[in-house]
Amino acid sequence: MSDGKAAKTRDEAGRGWKRRLAGYGPALPWPHGGDLLKASLGAALGLLTAALVVLVWPAGAGLYLVAPLGATAVLVFCVPNAPLAQPWSALVGNMISAALALLVLWLVPPGPWQPALAVGGAIAAMMLTRSLHPPGGAVALLTVLAPEPALAAGPLYILAPIGLTTGLLVAAGVVFHRFSGRAYPFRLPPAAPPSETAATAQPRLGLDTDDLAALLDEFHQTANLGVADLGRLLAAAEREAAEHRFDGTACADIMTRDPLSVAPDTRLRDVARLMRDHGIKSLPVVDAAGVAQGVVQQADLIDGLTRQRGMGPMRPAALQSRLDAGRIMRPVPLSVPQGWPVGRVLNRMAEGDVQSVLLSDPDGRLTGILTRSDILALLLRGAGARPETDPEA
Repeated sequence: MSDGKAAKTRDEAGRGWKRRLAGYGPALPWPHGGDLLKASLGAALGLLTAALVVLVWPAGAGLYLVAPLGATAVLVFCVPNAPLAQPWSALVGNMISAALALLVLWLVPPGPWQPALAVGGAIAAMMLTRSLHPPGGAVALLTVLAPEPALAAGPLYILAPIGLTTGLLVAAGVVFHRFSGRAYPFRLPPAAPPSETAATAQPRLGLDTDDLAALLDEFHQTANLGVADLGRLLAAAEREAAEHRFDGTACADIMTRDPLSVAPDTRLRDVARLMRDHGIKSLPVVDAAGVAQGVVQQADLIDGLTRQRGMGPMRPAALQSRLDAGRIMRPVPLSVPQGWPVGRVLNRMAEGDVQSVLLSDPDGRLTGILTRSDILALLLRGAGARPETDPEA
């Protein structure tokens, strides 16, 4: 073996070891300063709230703090969007784990099998009730390792201290996150109202809630990530990919500048003449200030010439003299600032089946038009500029 091949083999072996060892290193990124402060302060205030209630609770009523509440605080205040941290998971998970541990204490003779049965049964019960909460396993283990308080309280142990202290912590989380700007409990965002325009609507993936849930289920991530979080991540990745695909090209770089347009009072015969003479299929309609009011497409023009729209029986010539662009135009399908990245606009065009985009300056005046043909030309130009990949490289 030559020295070069030997060195290459050593390098590959070294990289292989690094990849294998990387799995044992930190998996989480460095925290942002704001997240660090919110998580630590929230957990401290939440546990302080529970501790203060315990202090003022009547003596002998069986209310006290249990160690697994610390783990519940980590989830509620550090990862409030996680399915494992939601109120149902926290409250039901801890309580049902306490109930399973009590059953084990009552039915199973003392021995090393008690902790195993308690924790295993608690996990099964939490999964069946869709309340998986990791601290619940700790509640079950603590209960069988130190059984005296639980056996003395009996079934009330499930409600106090477990249920009540967990509820206090969850309530503190709801209040704290409301003031800290984070959503807890986490809810699916409402659907956009029908009146929302494409320019302000959130990008859609073409996947509904069931599709996203199926993806999470396929990759066994339903306990780690919520449907709404997955949707936001995929939409953000889609936007990033589109913007990178076009290398930061702005709409202003490829748009047709100063496009033909008509005023709302332009007669149909003049609209038809412009379309015929210039070989175009649509015309923006702008007001006196140059702001787009709508778009006239060929289908609208034909419809206007052949249908009377409640104006009574008319011959085509008479109809042409009465109708204008303002009466037959349709709303602007998509209008965005000319400085927007092409990739961002492409997402909007795809999701709404939009054929063209009107572009405006900072004052809202029409400055250009971008069609699917313009984007296709950009794609072809980019493909020709990119070097071919050598499959042997």
